Amino acid sequence: MEQRGKVVLDLRPGPGNPRNSEGAFLDLRDGRLMFVYSRFIGDSSEDFAKAGIAVRYSSDDGDTWTDEAFIAQPEDHQALNIMSVSMLRMNNGDVGLFYLLRYGWHDMRLHVRRSADEGETWSDPVCCVPGEGYYVTNNDRVIRLSSGRLIVPAAMHRMKSSNTEWGSFDGRAITFFFLSDDDGRTWFEARNFLSIGAPNSMSDLQEPGAIELSNGAIWGWARTDLGCQYEMFSYDSGESWSSPMPSTFTSPCSPLSMKRNPASGHLLAVWNPIPVYNTRRVENHSWGRTPLIGAISQDEGKSWTGHFAIEREEDGNGCCYAAIHFIENAVLLAYCAGEAEDGICLARLKIRKIALSELNA
Repeated sequence: MEQRGKVVLDLRPGPGNPRNSEGAFLDLRDGRLMFVYSRFIGDSSEDFAKAGIAVRYSSDDGDTWTDEAFIAQPEDHQALNIMSVSMLRMNNGDVGLFYLLRYGWHDMRLHVRRSADEGETWSDPVCCVPGEGYYVTNNDRVIRLSSGRLIVPAAMHRMKSSNTEWGSFDGRAITFFFLSDDDGRTWFEARNFLSIGAPNSMSDLQEPGAIELSNGAIWGWARTDLGCQYEMFSYDSGESWSSPMPSTFTSPCSPLSMKRNPASGHLLAVWNPIPVYNTRRVENHSWGRTPLIGAISQDEGKSWTGHFAIEREEDGNGCCYAAIHFIENAVLLAYCAGEAEDGICLARLKIRKIALSELNA
């Protein structure tokens, strides 16, 4: 499978910065691109370690990027950790910045902050998840429907006992969707939540995502440890969801990402297509999240063509948590791409730029 595009930013870990990971893009009104991501601070790259939200800008369609600056730090919220960003242009023109506030294994939820001055200053956070709990929302996951409604996919993990430490954390997740009809100022929960209910699954439905289809339906998905992504649908703007079923996207327990090219209307999917089957050799640092590939659908996800490599399996990188952003003549993909020297697949962040002419997208 042919590899496409070129890497325009490679953020390697280093002393005092053990991990750079999952991000999101936004177009600014002055023509610049804004890229925000999780930038870890100190010695630990674990999810619960100290991390802030960093930002970089590009004035040449992503070919070069400024040095980093911080937008937010965990101490701004008296939190243990902040990470996993999404960005949207809000209805009144504000920049919307979404990220998780982690207070412990018993409480982590997505919050939104707004900026009326293109990211110079930010409002106080508004919580997108009304009830307390540990709700995982991946980067680049918040979507706006054609009606204007906002949807936040979230995977809820429970604690198995009153102990709030890691040993009591349940890796099995239940998928929820949270909705807002007033541009993110208030939020409510969809009528039903989703679970596979399979006794042989230790993941259930983790790290969900969603996209609106041209007929108004919403296509949702979530990663599993059953060899593929599971999918679900809503036909009432996210109010209720169908029972989850296996999709055609094979994968390890690693997330699928999908966006629509606003110019052509085609869908672009990015994922790891090979499950961690019994005899497959998996490098420890990659977690089986290799290769990272993309494909195009011109029929609303019924079929996929033009498969291409973003990162190849023979290179040995573990790749995941893609952010997808279309510009006029190209698509920008930001993703974790840890190599053996990095220790884990989450430690290194790359941005790859691919001309749309290479993809027929």
